[in-house]
Amino acid sequence: MMSFNVVDTWFVAQLGAIELAAMSFTFPVVMTMLSIGIGLGAGTSSVLARAIGEGDSQKTRRLVTDGLLLAFALSAVLSIIGIITIDSVFRLMGAPEELLPDIRSYMVPWYAGLIFVIVPMVGMHSIRATGDSRTPSRLMMGAALSNIVLDPILIFGLAGFPRLELAGAAYATLAVRIIPMAGVAWIFYKKLNLLTFEYVELKTVRKSWSDILHVGLPAAATNVIIPLANGVIIAMVATFGTAAVAGLGIAIRIEAFSLIIFYAMSSIIGPFVGQNLGAARYDRIASALRQSFLFCVAWGIVLALSIGFFAIPLTRLFTEETAVVQVATLYLWVVPLSYGMAGIIMITNANFNGIGKPIPATVLSVTRMMIVYLPLAYLGKAIWGILGIFIATSLSNLVVGTAASIWGLSSVRR
Repeated sequence: MMSFNVVDTWFVAQLGAIELAAMSFTFPVVMTMLSIGIGLGAGTSSVLARAIGEGDSQKTRRLVTDGLLLAFALSAVLSIIGIITIDSVFRLMGAPEELLPDIRSYMVPWYAGLIFVIVPMVGMHSIRATGDSRTPSRLMMGAALSNIVLDPILIFGLAGFPRLELAGAAYATLAVRIIPMAGVAWIFYKKLNLLTFEYVELKTVRKSWSDILHVGLPAAATNVIIPLANGVIIAMVATFGTAAVAGLGIAIRIEAFSLIIFYAMSSIIGPFVGQNLGAARYDRIASALRQSFLFCVAWGIVLALSIGFFAIPLTRLFTEETAVVQVATLYLWVVPLSYGMAGIIMITNANFNGIGKPIPATVLSVTRMMIVYLPLAYLGKAIWGILGIFIATSLSNLVVGTAASIWGLSSVRR
C-alpha cells in the first residue's frame, strides 16, 4: 500500500518540482480518506474477530456483509463531497493558485475511484480477522506491481496512451485498485462463503453498523487526526516556498515506506487481540504487546541509523534540485530518531481497538497531534524555522510514545 505513494511520487518528480509540490499538497487529503478506510476496517475487524473467537458463524457472515455495504455507502458519499470541495480545501492548506489545476487533475479521478480504495481496505481487514494475512498481502502486491507498470504509461504517454502527467498517477491507482476489489469479493463469496444476500430487517443491518462504528468511528477519528494535523504542517512549510513543500513530500513518502513493518504489525495486533479476547486468552495479549514494544524500539534504532546515513542518496533518487534535497534530508536526519516510539503508538492504538475500547486510542492521537505536536511546531518554527517544525515532529512521537507504552500495558494487566 505504501509503495503506491512512493512510486507515484518518483514518477511525478520526473515531471518537475511544480508537479511534485502539487502532489505533496494532496498527501494529507489522500491520507485522510485512507484513514477513514483504516478506521472502518479496524471497526469491522474488531467485532468480526471477537465473533470468530466466540464461534458465532451466523453473526460473522452478517458482519462481513454489512461491513462491506457500509464501506460502499460511505465511500460514495465521501467521493461526492471531495470532488465538490477540492478548490476550497487546498486553498485552505495554502496551495497557490497556479498549483490548483494540477491538484484538481489528480484529485478528481482519485476521488471518483474512492469506492475501489475504501471497500477493498475494509474487506482485507475482514480477511485478516479470519486469521488469513497472506491473501490480502498477495492482492495488494499484485496491485502494487501493476501500479509500477501502469504509472509511467499513463503519466508519460507510453505505448500509444495519451500523456496525462499528474492525472495519470491517479488513473493508474484507480485502475489497479480493481484487483483487490475483485479479489475481496471472490474470497468472501466463493472461498469463505461469508457474504449473505438473504433479506433481513433494517434494524439488523443497523445493529451491525452500530457495532462496527462503535470502534470504527473513534478509530477513523484517531487515524484522521494525523493527516489533518499534517495538512496544517504543510501549510506552515508552504510559507518557505514550493521547493520546501516538494522536499517535505518526498520525505513523507520515504517515511511511510520506512514504517511499513509498524503498519503491518498494527494491522495484525487488532484481530490477534480480538480473537484472544473472545477466547479469554488474556495472557497471550499481554505477551504479544510486550514483545511488540521491544521490537519497535530495536527496529526504530535500526531505521534511524539507516535512514540518517542514506538520507541524501535516497532523496536524490527522486530529484536533484538542491533546495528540495536540503529540506527532505533535514527531515530524514531529525524525525527518524523517534520512529520506534511512533511504532509503539500504532501498536497501542491497534490494541485498544482490538479490545473494543477505541476512546484511549483517540485520546492518544489527539494528545500527540493537537496538544503536543502543533503547539511545538508553531514554537519551533518561530525559533528555528523549518528545522523547528521537524524537531517538534520527533519530540511529539517520543513524549506520546512513552505514555502510550505505559497506558497500553497497564490496560492489558487490568
